[in-house]
Amino acid sequence: MPDKPPPARVVFLGGLGRSGTTLLERLLGEVPGVAPLGEVVHLWARGVLADEPCGCRRPFSACPFWREVGERAFGGWPDDLAHRMLRLRRRVDRTRCVPELARRLAGPAASAASAGSSGRAERPGLARPVTLSEAVRSAEFADSPELAEYAAAHRRLYDAAAEVSGRPVVVDSSKHASTAFCLAAAGLDVRVVHVVRDPRAVAHSWRRRVPRPEDGRPMTRWSPARTSLHWLAQNLSLELLARGGARVTRVRYEDLLDAPAAVLGRLAAEVGLAPRLDFLSAGRADLSPAHTVSGNPVRFTVGPVGLDPDDGWRTAAPARHRRLVATLTWPLMIKYGYDRRPA
Repeated sequence: MPDKPPPARVVFLGGLGRSGTTLLERLLGEVPGVAPLGEVVHLWARGVLADEPCGCRRPFSACPFWREVGERAFGGWPDDLAHRMLRLRRRVDRTRCVPELARRLAGPAASAASAGSSGRAERPGLARPVTLSEAVRSAEFADSPELAEYAAAHRRLYDAAAEVSGRPVVVDSSKHASTAFCLAAAGLDVRVVHVVRDPRAVAHSWRRRVPRPEDGRPMTRWSPARTSLHWLAQNLSLELLARGGARVTRVRYEDLLDAPAAVLGRLAAEVGLAPRLDFLSAGRADLSPAHTVSGNPVRFTVGPVGLDPDDGWRTAAPARHRRLVATLTWPLMIKYGYDRRPA
């Protein structure tokens, strides 16, 4: 009987939309040993039920990769399972659930810190003497069967994707801090990459009219004030996740564009992979097809993509909008190294 393959190593990309998570996922997906999955949180509604296209441009139901993943993980993709996962998401995976999820993490994380305080120094970055998942797995979450069921389905999906792709590391770019909290609180061993971008650039992107490549309908648009509040909520939640003991490393979108080899090399090393980056050249990357569910239009890009600084917002965004966003977000802007003075 063949040995059961080891669990997939999971990299979760968190941050507010329009911060560069899809581009980072596509670049990580070119590193040997990494399988990019797209926004798994939307797989059930947009993939299983709506049959929107995979990043390979086939409908989800016709994609051989996702067909095999479904068979291995769940015996297929039945609609009732998709509806069940959507109900569970409404119950446990919402920003409003973050305080309760953080409370659940606080006890195990504190125990982990105590167990690890035997004099052995912690390495900076993602490593620590006692991992959060080890501490959480020692506790019983009997009072939260829905959380356990929700996270277990993700675990089965991640493991199946790793088996089908033949790659030990999978990337989930679901972005939502609440999803990362759910996975960590239920004991999944996830490495969270917290992706940040200048909030003025993010706000400008959310104002633009962008058609969805799947159906041509316009993507959601937000005002600068609303974007600022969401930017604060997501980034503060991910800061809270790190304080709770989860393994979180921060990447600035601007640094990714400025020094992609350095950023990707560091992230690859953190998940135990050799950082072979021959797909990068001066100011560009060559992307191969990827089986990603949901995400911005970059998920369909194949071939060369430019990695030039994306500073058009400095002149295209109205000055009053830039000032408003900076006024609302300045404490975290400074923390993340952004100059709040007029751009």
